[in-house]
Amino acid sequence: MKNYNAILIGNGTMGKRHRSRFEVNGVKFIEVLDVDASDALQRGLSERPDFAVIASPATSHYEYAKHFLEQGISVFVEKPLATSAAEAFELLQLAETKGVTLFVAQSECFNPIFLNFRTHFMAELRGANSAKPLHLEFRREHGFTERCRDVDVSLDILVHDLSMFLTMFNFDDIQVESYKNTGDRAVMTIKVCKGDYAGVVADFIADRNSANDIRTISVEFGGNESGSGYEYSVSLVRYLPSGDIAHIPDSLDNEHKFFLKLLAGACGEWGRRSARIAAQVVRLVTTK
Repeated sequence: MKNYNAILIGNGTMGKRHRSRFEVNGVKFIEVLDVDASDALQRGLSERPDFAVIASPATSHYEYAKHFLEQGISVFVEKPLATSAAEAFELLQLAETKGVTLFVAQSECFNPIFLNFRTHFMAELRGANSAKPLHLEFRREHGFTERCRDVDVSLDILVHDLSMFLTMFNFDDIQVESYKNTGDRAVMTIKVCKGDYAGVVADFIADRNSANDIRTISVEFGGNESGSGYEYSVSLVRYLPSGDIAHIPDSLDNEHKFFLKLLAGACGEWGRRSARIAAQVVRLVTTK
Protein backbone atom coordinates (compact mmCIF):
# COMPACT_ATOMS: atom_id res chain seq x y z
CA MET A 1 0.00 0.00 0.00
CA LYS A 2 1.22 3.50 -0.84
CA ASN A 3 2.35 5.68 2.02
CA TYR A 4 0.38 8.93 1.95
CA ASN A 5 1.16 12.40 3.24
CA ALA A 6 -1.74 14.31 4.79
CA ILE A 7 -2.64 17.59 6.44
CA LEU A 8 -4.93 17.81 9.48
CA ILE A 9 -7.25 20.78 9.97
CA GLY A 10 -8.65 20.77 13.51
CA ASN A 11 -6.64 19.16 16.27
CA GLY A 12 -9.44 18.59 18.77
CA THR A 13 -11.01 15.33 19.96
CA MET A 14 -11.94 13.93 16.54
CA GLY A 15 -8.87 15.35 14.83
CA LYS A 16 -6.59 13.51 17.24
CA ARG A 17 -8.57 10.28 16.79
CA HIS A 18 -8.41 10.46 13.00
CA ARG A 19 -4.72 11.29 13.04
CA SER A 20 -3.78 8.38 15.32
CA ARG A 21 -5.71 5.85 13.25
CA PHE A 22 -4.41 7.09 9.92
CA GLU A 23 -0.85 6.97 11.28
CA VAL A 24 -1.36 3.32 12.20
CA ASN A 25 -2.09 2.79 8.49
CA GLY A 26 1.16 4.44 7.43
CA VAL A 27 -0.08 7.98 6.79
CA LYS A 28 2.37 10.79 7.59
CA PHE A 29 0.96 14.15 8.66
CA ILE A 30 3.12 16.90 7.23
CA GLU A 31 1.03 19.69 8.79
CA VAL A 32 -1.28 19.83 11.80
CA LEU A 33 -3.29 23.05 11.95
CA ASP A 34 -5.95 24.17 14.37
CA VAL A 35 -7.29 27.69 15.03
CA ASP A 36 -4.53 29.07 12.80
CA ALA A 37 -5.61 27.01 9.80
CA SER A 38 -7.08 29.82 7.67
CA ASP A 39 -3.99 32.03 7.98
CA ALA A 40 -1.64 29.11 7.30
CA LEU A 41 -3.56 28.10 4.18
CA GLN A 42 -3.53 31.66 2.88
CA ARG A 43 0.26 31.77 3.26
CA GLY A 44 0.55 28.45 1.45
CA LEU A 45 1.89 25.07 2.48
CA SER A 46 5.52 24.06 2.10
CA GLU A 47 4.52 20.64 0.73
CA ARG A 48 1.46 19.44 -1.19
CA PRO A 49 -0.44 16.69 0.70
CA ASP A 50 -2.08 13.65 -0.86
CA PHE A 51 -5.22 14.41 1.12
CA ALA A 52 -6.62 16.66 3.82
CA VAL A 53 -8.38 15.56 7.01
CA ILE A 54 -10.88 18.20 8.16
CA ALA A 55 -12.03 17.91 11.76
CA SER A 56 -12.61 21.59 12.48
CA PRO A 57 -15.96 23.00 13.70
CA ALA A 58 -18.83 22.04 11.38
CA THR A 59 -19.47 25.59 10.23
CA SER A 60 -15.97 25.68 8.66
CA HIS A 61 -16.16 22.34 6.80
CA TYR A 62 -17.36 23.88 3.55
CA GLU A 63 -14.62 26.54 3.49
CA TYR A 64 -11.77 24.10 4.10
CA ALA A 65 -13.12 21.29 1.91
CA LYS A 66 -13.62 23.69 -0.99
CA HIS A 67 -10.09 25.05 -0.56
CA PHE A 68 -8.50 21.64 -1.03
CA LEU A 69 -10.90 20.29 -3.64
CA GLU A 70 -10.28 23.32 -5.86
CA GLN A 71 -6.59 22.38 -5.79
CA GLY A 72 -7.37 18.80 -6.80
CA ILE A 73 -6.58 17.41 -3.35
CA SER A 74 -8.76 14.64 -1.90
CA VAL A 75 -10.65 15.38 1.31
CA PHE A 76 -11.67 13.33 4.35
CA VAL A 77 -14.07 15.55 6.31
CA GLU A 78 -15.91 15.02 9.57
CA LYS A 79 -19.71 15.09 9.46
CA PRO A 80 -21.63 17.08 8.46
CA LEU A 81 -20.30 17.72 4.97
CA ALA A 82 -21.63 21.29 5.12
CA THR A 83 -24.34 23.26 6.89
CA SER A 84 -26.53 23.85 3.83
CA ALA A 85 -27.67 21.60 1.00
CA ALA A 86 -26.38 24.05 -1.62
CA GLU A 87 -22.88 23.94 -0.15
CA ALA A 88 -22.94 20.17 0.28
CA PHE A 89 -23.89 19.50 -3.34
CA GLU A 90 -21.43 22.13 -4.55
CA LEU A 91 -18.63 20.21 -2.84
CA LEU A 92 -19.92 16.94 -4.29
CA GLN A 93 -19.88 18.39 -7.80
CA LEU A 94 -16.46 19.97 -7.28
CA ALA A 95 -14.92 16.63 -6.26
CA GLU A 96 -16.41 14.95 -9.34
CA THR A 97 -15.18 17.75 -11.62
CA LYS A 98 -11.66 17.59 -10.20
CA GLY A 99 -11.64 13.78 -10.20
CA VAL A 100 -10.63 13.48 -6.54
CA THR A 101 -12.06 11.68 -3.52
CA LEU A 102 -14.50 13.37 -1.17
CA PHE A 103 -15.34 11.29 1.89
CA VAL A 104 -17.48 12.24 4.87
CA ALA A 105 -16.74 10.54 8.19
CA GLN A 106 -20.19 9.34 9.23
CA SER A 107 -18.65 6.50 11.16
CA GLU A 108 -21.85 4.71 12.20
CA CYS A 109 -22.18 3.49 8.61
CA PHE A 110 -18.99 1.49 9.31
CA ASN A 111 -19.99 0.32 12.78
CA PRO A 112 -19.67 -3.51 12.67
CA ILE A 113 -22.86 -3.84 14.71
CA PHE A 114 -24.79 -1.83 12.12
CA LEU A 115 -23.19 -3.69 9.21
CA ASN A 116 -24.32 -6.99 10.72
CA PHE A 117 -27.80 -5.61 11.41
CA ARG A 118 -28.14 -4.28 7.85
CA THR A 119 -27.19 -7.63 6.30
CA HIS A 120 -29.82 -9.54 8.28
CA PHE A 121 -32.51 -6.86 8.15
CA MET A 122 -32.32 -6.44 4.38
CA ALA A 123 -32.53 -10.22 3.97
CA GLU A 124 -35.64 -10.19 6.16
CA LEU A 125 -37.09 -7.35 4.15
CA ARG A 126 -36.53 -9.08 0.82
CA GLY A 127 -38.01 -12.32 2.10
CA ALA A 128 -40.90 -10.88 4.11
CA ASN A 129 -43.77 -13.08 2.93
CA SER A 130 -45.77 -13.64 6.11
CA ALA A 131 -45.06 -10.36 7.84
CA LYS A 132 -45.11 -6.97 6.21
CA PRO A 133 -42.37 -4.54 7.32
CA LEU A 134 -44.05 -1.59 8.92
CA HIS A 135 -41.76 0.41 11.13
CA LEU A 136 -38.19 1.32 11.99
CA GLU A 137 -37.09 3.54 14.84
CA PHE A 138 -33.64 5.11 15.07
CA ARG A 139 -32.97 6.60 18.51
CA ARG A 140 -29.81 8.49 19.45
CA GLU A 141 -29.60 10.28 22.80
CA HIS A 142 -26.84 11.52 25.06
CA GLY A 143 -26.27 14.13 27.74
CA PHE A 144 -25.11 17.69 27.25
CA THR A 145 -21.54 18.30 26.10
CA GLU A 146 -19.74 21.46 24.97
CA ARG A 147 -18.64 19.81 21.71
CA CYS A 148 -20.27 20.55 18.34
CA ARG A 149 -22.42 23.40 19.62
CA ASP A 150 -21.90 25.44 16.45
CA VAL A 151 -24.67 23.44 14.76
CA ASP A 152 -28.02 22.08 15.90
CA VAL A 153 -28.75 18.47 16.86
CA SER A 154 -29.75 17.44 13.33
CA LEU A 155 -26.44 18.42 11.75
CA ASP A 156 -24.60 17.13 14.82
CA ILE A 157 -26.04 13.64 15.40
CA LEU A 158 -29.23 13.02 13.38
CA VAL A 159 -27.09 12.83 10.24
CA HIS A 160 -25.62 9.55 11.56
CA ASP A 161 -28.94 7.72 11.56
CA LEU A 162 -30.15 9.24 8.30
CA SER A 163 -26.94 8.16 6.59
CA MET A 164 -27.41 4.58 7.84
CA PHE A 165 -31.01 4.64 6.59
CA LEU A 166 -29.91 5.80 3.14
CA THR A 167 -27.45 2.93 2.80
CA MET A 168 -30.55 0.70 2.87
CA PHE A 169 -33.14 2.80 1.02
CA ASN A 170 -32.96 4.98 -2.08
CA PHE A 171 -33.19 8.73 -1.49
CA ASP A 172 -35.43 9.15 -4.54
CA ASP A 173 -37.95 6.67 -3.08
CA ILE A 174 -38.54 8.48 0.22
CA GLN A 175 -40.38 11.50 1.51
CA VAL A 176 -40.29 13.32 4.83
CA GLU A 177 -43.68 13.01 6.52
CA SER A 178 -42.86 15.25 9.50
CA TYR A 179 -39.86 17.01 11.02
CA LYS A 180 -39.49 19.00 14.23
CA ASN A 181 -36.22 20.45 15.43
CA THR A 182 -35.95 22.45 18.65
CA GLY A 183 -32.17 22.83 18.56
CA ASP A 184 -31.14 20.06 20.95
CA ARG A 185 -33.89 17.58 20.05
CA ALA A 186 -35.14 16.55 16.62
CA VAL A 187 -37.84 14.11 15.54
CA MET A 188 -38.33 13.11 11.92
CA THR A 189 -40.59 10.59 10.19
CA ILE A 190 -39.73 9.29 6.73
CA LYS A 191 -41.85 7.06 4.51
CA VAL A 192 -40.64 4.91 1.64
CA CYS A 193 -43.23 5.79 -1.01
CA LYS A 194 -42.11 3.78 -4.02
CA GLY A 195 -39.80 1.01 -5.12
CA ASP A 196 -39.43 -2.50 -3.75
CA TYR A 197 -39.78 -1.39 -0.13
CA ALA A 198 -42.71 1.01 -0.43
CA GLY A 199 -44.65 1.21 2.83
CA VAL A 200 -41.70 1.16 5.23
CA VAL A 201 -41.92 3.98 7.77
CA ALA A 202 -38.99 5.16 9.86
CA ASP A 203 -38.98 7.43 12.91
CA PHE A 204 -35.80 9.22 13.95
CA ILE A 205 -35.30 10.64 17.45
CA ALA A 206 -32.12 12.59 18.23
CA ASP A 207 -31.53 14.31 21.56
CA ARG A 208 -28.23 15.75 22.80
CA ASN A 209 -29.55 17.04 26.11
CA SER A 210 -31.00 13.80 27.44
CA ALA A 211 -30.78 11.95 30.74
CA ASN A 212 -30.23 8.77 28.70
CA ASP A 213 -27.38 7.48 26.57
CA ILE A 214 -28.99 5.40 23.85
CA ARG A 215 -28.13 4.46 20.28
CA THR A 216 -30.60 1.90 18.98
CA ILE A 217 -32.40 0.70 15.89
CA SER A 218 -35.77 -0.96 16.52
CA VAL A 219 -37.70 -3.01 13.97
CA GLU A 220 -41.38 -3.89 13.95
CA PHE A 221 -42.78 -6.29 11.37
CA GLY A 222 -46.58 -6.24 11.36
CA GLY A 223 -48.52 -9.47 10.96
CA ASN A 224 -51.21 -10.28 8.43
CA GLU A 225 -53.76 -13.06 7.93
CA SER A 226 -51.07 -15.67 7.33
CA GLY A 227 -48.74 -14.90 10.18
CA SER A 228 -48.05 -12.93 13.34
CA GLY A 229 -45.72 -10.00 13.53
CA TYR A 230 -42.58 -9.59 15.59
CA GLU A 231 -40.21 -6.89 16.75
CA TYR A 232 -36.67 -6.50 18.03
CA SER A 233 -34.13 -3.83 18.89
CA VAL A 234 -30.37 -3.58 18.32
CA SER A 235 -27.99 -1.40 20.33
CA LEU A 236 -25.24 0.18 18.25
CA VAL A 237 -23.00 0.45 21.31
CA ARG A 238 -21.71 -1.83 24.03
CA TYR A 239 -21.99 -0.91 27.69
CA LEU A 240 -19.52 -1.30 30.55
CA PRO A 241 -20.71 -2.77 33.88
CA SER A 242 -20.86 0.84 35.14
CA GLY A 243 -23.43 1.63 32.49
CA ASP A 244 -21.03 3.85 30.54
CA ILE A 245 -20.55 3.27 26.82
CA ALA A 246 -17.50 1.27 25.79
CA HIS A 247 -15.65 2.95 22.94
CA ILE A 248 -15.63 0.77 19.81
CA PRO A 249 -12.69 1.77 17.59
CA ASP A 250 -13.71 -0.55 14.74
CA SER A 251 -16.07 2.04 13.23
CA LEU A 252 -13.31 4.60 12.77
CA ASP A 253 -10.79 1.98 11.70
CA ASN A 254 -13.20 0.64 9.07
CA GLU A 255 -13.94 4.05 7.59
CA HIS A 256 -10.24 4.98 7.44
CA LYS A 257 -9.36 1.76 5.63
CA PHE A 258 -12.25 2.33 3.22
CA PHE A 259 -11.04 5.87 2.49
CA LEU A 260 -7.52 4.63 1.77
CA LYS A 261 -8.99 2.05 -0.62
CA LEU A 262 -10.82 4.87 -2.39
CA LEU A 263 -7.54 6.78 -2.78
CA ALA A 264 -5.98 3.67 -4.28
CA GLY A 265 -8.75 3.49 -6.89
CA ALA A 266 -10.89 0.71 -5.38
CA CYS A 267 -14.59 0.73 -4.47
CA GLY A 268 -15.24 3.77 -6.66
CA GLU A 269 -19.02 3.51 -6.95
CA TRP A 270 -19.40 2.82 -3.23
CA GLY A 271 -17.29 5.89 -2.54
CA ARG A 272 -19.38 8.09 -4.82
CA ARG A 273 -22.58 6.77 -3.24
CA SER A 274 -21.22 7.47 0.24
CA ALA A 275 -20.48 11.07 -0.72
CA ARG A 276 -23.95 11.49 -2.28
CA ILE A 277 -25.57 10.18 0.90
CA ALA A 278 -23.60 12.71 2.96
CA ALA A 279 -24.99 15.53 0.80
CA GLN A 280 -28.51 14.07 0.83
CA VAL A 281 -28.68 13.93 4.63
CA VAL A 282 -27.72 17.61 4.81
CA ARG A 283 -30.60 18.31 2.44
CA LEU A 284 -32.99 16.31 4.61
CA VAL A 285 -32.16 18.12 7.85
CA THR A 286 -31.95 21.64 6.39
CA THR A 287 -35.11 21.56 4.26
CA LYS A 288 -38.04 23.15 6.07
